[in-house]
Amino acid sequence: MKVLLSTINSKYIHQNLAIRLLFELNKNFESLSWKEFINKDSSIDIADYCANYELVAFSCYIWNITQILEVAQKIKHLNPECKILMGGPEVSYDWQELIGFNEIDFIILNEGEIPFSSLLSSYPNIDQVPDLIWKKNGTVIHNKGCEIFNLQQLSNINPYINEPEEELKNKICYIEASRGCPHTCEFCLAGLQNKLRNLPVETIHSNLLYLMEKGRIIKFLDRTFNANPNFAISIFKFILKNYKPGNIFQFEIKADILQPEIIEFINIHVPKGIFRFEIGIQTLNIKSNNEIKRKQNFENISKFIQEISDKIEIHLDLIVGLPHDYWEDIKYSFEEVFKLFAPELQFGFLKFLKGTPIRDNYKEHGYQFDAQPPYQIIESHYLSANELQKITIVEHALEIYWNKKRTLHTLKYVALNDSIFDFLYGLGIYFETKTGFRKYDLLEIYTNIYEFSGLYYPENKVISSLIALDYYLQYKVKPKNQFIDEIDKGVKYKILEKLHLNYNKYRYVIIPIQFKLEKFLNENVVEFSDDLLVVQYDGVNKPELIFSN
Repeated sequence: MKVLLSTINSKYIHQNLAIRLLFELNKNFESLSWKEFINKDSSIDIADYCANYELVAFSCYIWNITQILEVAQKIKHLNPECKILMGGPEVSYDWQELIGFNEIDFIILNEGEIPFSSLLSSYPNIDQVPDLIWKKNGTVIHNKGCEIFNLQQLSNINPYINEPEEELKNKICYIEASRGCPHTCEFCLAGLQNKLRNLPVETIHSNLLYLMEKGRIIKFLDRTFNANPNFAISIFKFILKNYKPGNIFQFEIKADILQPEIIEFINIHVPKGIFRFEIGIQTLNIKSNNEIKRKQNFENISKFIQEISDKIEIHLDLIVGLPHDYWEDIKYSFEEVFKLFAPELQFGFLKFLKGTPIRDNYKEHGYQFDAQPPYQIIESHYLSANELQKITIVEHALEIYWNKKRTLHTLKYVALNDSIFDFLYGLGIYFETKTGFRKYDLLEIYTNIYEFSGLYYPENKVISSLIALDYYLQYKVKPKNQFIDEIDKGVKYKILEKLHLNYNKYRYVIIPIQFKLEKFLNENVVEFSDDLLVVQYDGVNKPELIFSN
């Protein structure tokens, strides 16, 4: 029997770990293959490839289930004898409707290692395959009784062993050191598997060595990597002993545990720029956190981030739409979290994933959500549809100006002196009115914030100077003069000579400002005094700030 393991990824840079593991665990099965696609591939082309197999097993998630169902229909049209098997988090819960589709023959629930191997070894006699949903003469049958997969069976399994080296260099390489999560947040599927299980340490090490040698970006899938701090530090130590130049490692971290041993280890041993921590804060609303069974201490989170931010790139997450989180609560959470000044802050909207308690209890909170993936919130007792739409405007502005690192100094000033939430909302409305969020150029980004700030802060010279600073720091080659006029050329050359700057080798921008720039950059304090913004360009590297005092 020719069997294909497959999936559809949302982007080229992603790789599916599940189908690679299943292939390596069952590679002795004759005629087993795997291939992944991306959502830009046409459904008919995917179906045309898959229809050559007798059984196609799809790994299903919220981002690909719609296209996979479309592909499955086309496969059946091309080859009615081909059997379609689905597995993964999107089909493991609320599967009753899916199994009724004519194009779906089998569904594997939960972890797939044991059921898939059993299916391969016993097919077509499948009545003993655990956790399998199938149809017999029009009747749906649910084979129960699957034991928990022993992760020790992944010893010496390298899911990337057959991957072309150029693929690993250009894509994110996913690795898991554990499965499960010690927390039970009601919006998350990880909390349903409350028991934490570690993979064999030797296998983690050998796979890390392989990926560090062949790949570049390595992302751990563990939902709380630091649940066991000693285990986390042991992995950190192994990485630091063996990593290659250019390697970057990403981890999901729970920061409010405030583990001093991890903070100390990072500050003593971890070089800057190779670790990225993703930290889910979600909300600062205590009532909301209690409702979703989530415990956290924002004071500890803040301290943790402040202690490690010089070494670690931080990505923070907030969720819009949690129970008891009203407009003002979301605004408060956003403004307090923004002032941690993490390089990236994600404003995500609540999604009602199949199997999660928050989806099961949606009526209690008046939730309405999209019936189609990704099942995003439409409204609730706490947020109207109009308020949610307004928050998407904040999200757009946040992405353009902060996460893309276009106006870091400007937005930091706003956050320290005013409501950054209100500012981004107003800026987003202005941006949408002037250019729209779909198509714009770099100059329009700065022109829009400059014009909006002139309306929002009509007498504030500091913010216009900071917009100019952010604008000039965005280019490797000296750009066209904008926003604030440069000083006279004769005076400019005198200043360059006074500062002993090589104007024959480099190009410079010099504009007058009314506050001490170096003090603001170092201390976030505005001290009014005549000063100069001096930016040096070599045409190749990032521009360099030159301080005149």
